[in-house]
Amino acid sequence: MIRGLRIAVDLILGRWYIGVPVGIGVLVAITVWARWGVAALRRRADRLHGVRLTLPTLDVMSHMAFEWAVRDLMVRDGIAARHVGQRGDKAADVIGRDPGGYVIVAQCKHTTTAAKVGARVIYEVNGTAHPVHGADVAVVVTNGSFTRDARRIADDFRIHLIGREELRRWAGGAVSLQGLLGLTTPLRRWQRLRPVPPPF
Repeated sequence: MIRGLRIAVDLILGRWYIGVPVGIGVLVAITVWARWGVAALRRRADRLHGVRLTLPTLDVMSHMAFEWAVRDLMVRDGIAARHVGQRGDKAADVIGRDPGGYVIVAQCKHTTTAAKVGARVIYEVNGTAHPVHGADVAVVVTNGSFTRDARRIADDFRIHLIGREELRRWAGGAVSLQGLLGLTTPLRRWQRLRPVPPPF
C-alpha cells in the first residue's frame, strides 16, 4: 500500500499536467467541505435561535437530555458545540468552539434541586479539560448548586460554575454563555484555565 502511494505521489509530482488538476480538485473539495460545515452550523444555530428553557423543564429531564439541552444552548449562542457525554467521557459532556476560536468544555451534572455538586467533580474537570480535551475554558453546569469547597477550588483553577440561578438566566435567554462567563475575544489571561495539579 505504501509503495503504491509512493508511486502515485511520484507520478503526480513528476508530471505537472496531472499534479495541477489534482491539486485544484483537492482545494475545491476542501473549500466545499468548509463552506458546508459553516452553512450547517448556521442552519443549526438558526433553528435553535429561539430556544428558551425553564428550570422546571430542565429539572424533569434525564441526565442525557440535560446534556443535549446544554449543547443546544451553546449552539444557540453561536458556539460550534457537540455532545460527547458517554461512559468514559473523561469529565466532558459537551465540547464547543467559540467564534473567537477558543475551546469550551462543559461537564453537566443534572441532579435534584436540593443537591450540591462537590469538589471531586471540579478536580476531575481540572485533570482532563485542558490536557485531554484541549480546553481554554472549562465550565460545570448543574440545575442544583455547589458546595463551598467546590466553589473555592473552581476559583483556584479558573473553572466556571453555572448553578441554578445562572442556569435560569442562561436557559431563559436573558444572557448568552459568553456574557454569563464574562468571556472576551481574545481571552484574557485570567479567563483561561489554570491547570494546577490536585494536592494529592
